[in-house]
Amino acid sequence: MENLADRLLAIMDRKDHWAWPAFLRPGLARAELATHFRHEYHTYVRDFPIMLARVLGLGPPDDVRRTLAANVYEEQTGGLSFGVSHPDLFLEMMEGLGLDRVALSSPEGLVPEAVAYRAMLDRVSSRPPWIVGAAVLGIFVEGSVNERATLAGSRSEPPLEEAIALHPLVRHHGCPPAAMRLVRAHRMVEGGHRQDAWNAVLGHAPAARGAHDAIVAAMDEALALWLSYRDGVARAMGLVRQ
Repeated sequence: MENLADRLLAIMDRKDHWAWPAFLRPGLARAELATHFRHEYHTYVRDFPIMLARVLGLGPPDDVRRTLAANVYEEQTGGLSFGVSHPDLFLEMMEGLGLDRVALSSPEGLVPEAVAYRAMLDRVSSRPPWIVGAAVLGIFVEGSVNERATLAGSRSEPPLEEAIALHPLVRHHGCPPAAMRLVRAHRMVEGGHRQDAWNAVLGHAPAARGAHDAIVAAMDEALALWLSYRDGVARAMGLVRQ
C-alpha cells in the first residue's frame, strides 16, 4: 500500500497544464497577461494570508501553529524579507509589466471555473480538520509539478540573479528585474515553507487509512478544480490547445 507521501506526490506530479508553455515564450499580448494575472490575484494571491490564518484558527498542534504563524506573517507583512506583503509584491510585479494595479484589482468577469476553485480553497481552509486545509494550501497551492525533485533536493536552480534574468516576465515581457521582488522573497523563504508544509501533514496525519483517504481526496479535488480553472483562464485568454 502506498504511503501518504507517495500518494500526495503522485497528485503533485500532475499539477501541470497544457497552456503553461505559452507563458515560457514570447507572444502573449498585455491584455492576455492581464487576464491571466487578474485571475491569479483574485483566486488566491490576494487572500492567501487569510486562508493560512483560517487554518491556524482551526487549532493545529503547537509546532504547526508556529510554522503557520511565520508563514502568515511573511505573506501579510513581508516581515522575513522586504517588509511588503506578498500580494503587494505581486501587484508591484504587475506594474513592472505595465499592467494597471486598479484594473487588476477588479474582481469583475472572473471565469466560473475560477469561482469554483476559489470556493474550494475557502471551504477547506475554514472547516476542520485543519490538516486538510494545511495539505491543500501548503502542499498543493504553494507547491508545483517539481515538488518531488524539490523535496529530494535534486532540483537544480540557477543563482538568484540569473534566475530573474531568465524569468519569462523579464526575458520575454519586459518586466524590469527591480520589480521582481516577489521572486526574490520566494527564494528567501519558500524552501522552509515547503518543508514545513510536508512536516505538518506527514507528521500529524492520523494513522488510520480513512484519514489519509480524506487528505488525498481533498488534494485530488484541488487538482481537478485547478486544472479546470486553468482551462477557463486559457479560454478567456484565447489560447487553444494544440
